[in-house]
Amino acid sequence: MSTAPRDDVPDDDAFGFLLTAEGTELLASLRDFTPEQELATATRLRRGYPAPVVSEAVGQAGLRRRAVAKFGDDAWRMFFTPDGVEQATRAGVAEHRARRLAGLGVRRLADLCGGIGGDAIALARAGIEVLAVDRSPRTCAVAAANAAALGLADRITVRCQDVAAVPLDGFDAVFVDPARRGGRGRIFDPEAYSPPLSWAVRAARSAPHAALKVAPGIPHEAVPHDAEAEWVSQGGDVKEAVLWFGTRPGARCATLLPAGVTLTGAGLPDPPAGPVRRYLYEPDGAVIRAHLVAEVARETGGTLIDPTIAYVTSDRLVATPYASAYEITDVLPFNLKRLKALLREREVGTLTVKKRGSAVEPEEVRRRVRPSGPNAATVLLTRVAGAPAMLIGAPAAAE
Repeated sequence: MSTAPRDDVPDDDAFGFLLTAEGTELLASLRDFTPEQELATATRLRRGYPAPVVSEAVGQAGLRRRAVAKFGDDAWRMFFTPDGVEQATRAGVAEHRARRLAGLGVRRLADLCGGIGGDAIALARAGIEVLAVDRSPRTCAVAAANAAALGLADRITVRCQDVAAVPLDGFDAVFVDPARRGGRGRIFDPEAYSPPLSWAVRAARSAPHAALKVAPGIPHEAVPHDAEAEWVSQGGDVKEAVLWFGTRPGARCATLLPAGVTLTGAGLPDPPAGPVRRYLYEPDGAVIRAHLVAEVARETGGTLIDPTIAYVTSDRLVATPYASAYEITDVLPFNLKRLKALLREREVGTLTVKKRGSAVEPEEVRRRVRPSGPNAATVLLTRVAGAPAMLIGAPAAAE
């Protein structure tokens, strides 16, 4: 690494310097950098590098550390923007989508609103030739750098252009990931996306296949009649919804990663409500978003505990990847004093608090009951037959 100050790096090309061999070495030296060390690290580096390079390198080091959660070890070779780290698809989710597209026979795809290239990377690794388009020059420079850093430059072409001006003829598929954040945070109206959902749908219908990434909270009535809607969760957290064209019009499904299992709707009516029985099933968030709780109820032979609550109860313990099961020992009206006394009597020190349909926050419950002891329990705050209730039990696993 350079130890003497250098003045041959233009102020406006600090990012470009990081793409050189010396820049790669500089970033590698910052792999263990932490925010607490920022001032001392920047001061030390300015003895050998211009201030713009130091600022760029330290910034990239911090972004790489944040990006590991989404990209794993690839993050240490990649480049980012702050918005890119925040908005990029997690690698596992992008890989799932790429496998689906490759399985449809897609070989050439237009990735519109491509961002820093997270989806393009997964698509290219699946054998698909990608045109990645974004209107931000900085973002495009980062996407191109990522394609080169991961050895995928021969499969990913990055173009800085307004997506509305891109000719889509000749592509097997279109992928659109509209911006869903604005100056005030998340955007919930699909027509306020950039570009709007209506434009993305028109673009999707121009190719044999298409996938449009939308917010998980998209109203079902906003899903076009000729689209398949898929909700995707990873590790139990709902990450996104995707509207698919050229697949199964009207289908609704939930995909759970990393298991890679998919539950598809069968058009079942809402299950009836009944009393809480021995086992309680908490459907995965993607299952709930896809309105497939009835499918879980059918699989487990269960009913709802309340017409408005997505908890299924049954006398049977059934192994299902689509819901977490709990064995219920107590069904009580909501009362924190009574809960505190019961937990003290049972010497519960490890307390898991979950809620659905309750205004009470789990942190408040733990603070009020102050669990102490060698035993563990789970409390589910919810409603049963319209009344606030506490269900006490423990996770159950079928053989």
